[in-house]
Amino acid sequence: MIPRRRFLQAAATTAVAVPLSATPAHAAPAHAMAVRAREPEGTITDLGPASVAGPLGNAEIVNGVLYVGSRGLSPNVVGAYDLAKDSVTTHFEIPTGIGIWAMCRVGTDVYAATHSRSDLYRIDTVAGTVTKVAEYPDHFVWTMAASPDGKVYLGTSEPGRVREYDPATGTSRDLGEASPGEAYVRSIQADATHVYAGVGANAHLIAIDRATGERRELLPPELADRDWVASMSMSGTHLACGMNSLAELLVMDRADPSRFKVVKATAPGEKYIVSVLVHDGHVYFAGRPTGTLYRYSIAGDELEVLGVPYFEAATHRILAHEGRVYGVQDSAVFVHDPATGQIEYRNLVQRGLRAAPEEPMSVHSDGERVYVGGKSGADIHDLATGKVTRLGIPGEPKTMLTVRGTTYLGVYTQAALYAHRAGESEARLLARAGNQQDRPRDLAYDARTGLIVMPTQPEPGHVNGALSLYSPRTGKLETHRPAVERQTVYSVVTRRGTAYLGTLIQEGLGLPPVTATARLAAWDLAAGELLWQHEPVPGARAITSLALGRAGAVLYGMASTGEVFAFDLRRRQVTGRLQVGAKGGELFVTGEVAYCTDGDKIYKLDLRSFTARTLVEGLAGQWFGGEPKLALDPSRRALYGVRGRDLVRVAISGRP
Repeated sequence: MIPRRRFLQAAATTAVAVPLSATPAHAAPAHAMAVRAREPEGTITDLGPASVAGPLGNAEIVNGVLYVGSRGLSPNVVGAYDLAKDSVTTHFEIPTGIGIWAMCRVGTDVYAATHSRSDLYRIDTVAGTVTKVAEYPDHFVWTMAASPDGKVYLGTSEPGRVREYDPATGTSRDLGEASPGEAYVRSIQADATHVYAGVGANAHLIAIDRATGERRELLPPELADRDWVASMSMSGTHLACGMNSLAELLVMDRADPSRFKVVKATAPGEKYIVSVLVHDGHVYFAGRPTGTLYRYSIAGDELEVLGVPYFEAATHRILAHEGRVYGVQDSAVFVHDPATGQIEYRNLVQRGLRAAPEEPMSVHSDGERVYVGGKSGADIHDLATGKVTRLGIPGEPKTMLTVRGTTYLGVYTQAALYAHRAGESEARLLARAGNQQDRPRDLAYDARTGLIVMPTQPEPGHVNGALSLYSPRTGKLETHRPAVERQTVYSVVTRRGTAYLGTLIQEGLGLPPVTATARLAAWDLAAGELLWQHEPVPGARAITSLALGRAGAVLYGMASTGEVFAFDLRRRQVTGRLQVGAKGGELFVTGEVAYCTDGDKIYKLDLRSFTARTLVEGLAGQWFGGEPKLALDPSRRALYGVRGRDLVRVAISGRP
């Protein structure tokens, strides 16, 4: 195995497989910094691709070639990695969808399914052709498996549905919701007579008769309170399922489902079993957040820890070929040899896998550089030189903040808080929110208490978001759950020991909201208690951003509806509301003006007259998940956003 530092350095080299140094047309050199002060407001400077990566979602092996599917690229690709040649020899473009989560094989054909939109493609590995064979109205295709007679079964969301595709006839059949009312089918297998569907956010294991459609629950009653049956593999005798969020492996006798074993992953802090393979009398499975690879002997009822191929990485698929076990991770594959016990790590971008601009997730400027968060790390753009480096992180930076030379990153999954200082080769893990939290939503710093405030969304299927308070001085993290009952805190700004919170009505994914309108709330950071709540925009799903006016007496916010509101903190009432954008995004106040975005336009607001005008348009920012972001330069003379998938600098005056 390779030490963690070398892993992160390998990840950091991923992005440099394609040219990243900006040309003079893309990034201003150091001597241009003074010129920028004279740029007319609204001037756009293109800084090149915002975040370049080669993230993977699934894979299949055919005739000694590992076919790996990308996610978040445009277009996505399936790369053919020749195991004997140790190189990626061919790419097959998948022109629709934002990623490939599901793959399976039928003979020498590889099937790849996309999400957002849900299309099914067949790759003829002999002829080297790609054909779109079906499309579905479902939001995501999460999982896919082939039956012994060559039919393809797909698990989708939302709701959690099972579909069948017959390659012989080119027709599809809807087998309906696996477990009515549940949002996700996240794992699937099929034999000659049944389809087995793993369901969440409330766990079910459903056997569907392929001929009659009859359904039968196989999940033992003892496990009925689990969240997900999230991964699955099958042999002639056993069905193995990975369950969340207690990191349990269910191994079931197919002939007699009442004969089963629950195996608990042993690494400290393990929560998810993300991929499973039944092979040669064993179950190989991978956990998160640790990234540990395990092997369970079915006959011997013994669990082994084989190692950690890459610290905290997600293993999307485990496959076997010619006596070796292969694990597919972001931009890489590990190879385990059961005969020697060795694990080899192979960066596929270094072996020819295409890296390309991805859909970015976050953007932040510390004044000298811009961080753009994406899958498995962030690209750091040096504003003086145009140089771009990759900061490898085992997760997705969703939000960032710089305080006294340290940049803090809120990272999905596990609601983790990392820290990075310019020039360091890797980020440091500071803490995790725990409390069944998953997705950081914002970061703020309060000077009075010295606390970093990080609101988070709970794990899929769980209720109540949380508010985590981290002290850089003591290293202590304190998490309050709930912060706002039955909602997630989405945005936060602080002043003099009070955190002002904007909420999202969605709790964990897969749960229908139980509240109808997003709230504005105040939280006492020292006392650790909620002070008051208000609903500023009727029917708004989220308050996507908050900013304080110059005197601190007025709080400005942007709602998911695209409305901007002004809230008088003394009177605790909305004093103005203005329809600005098509949807909610980031909002910043500088002096008597504010700037906000809906992803396509950046707007300038005169806060005295409470009017808005379009500053720039046509950005068409391709943000991951459709959540538009924006960053304010500390000089308050520039904003950073994306146009398409390029990072852009927009000059601002900060004056009415």
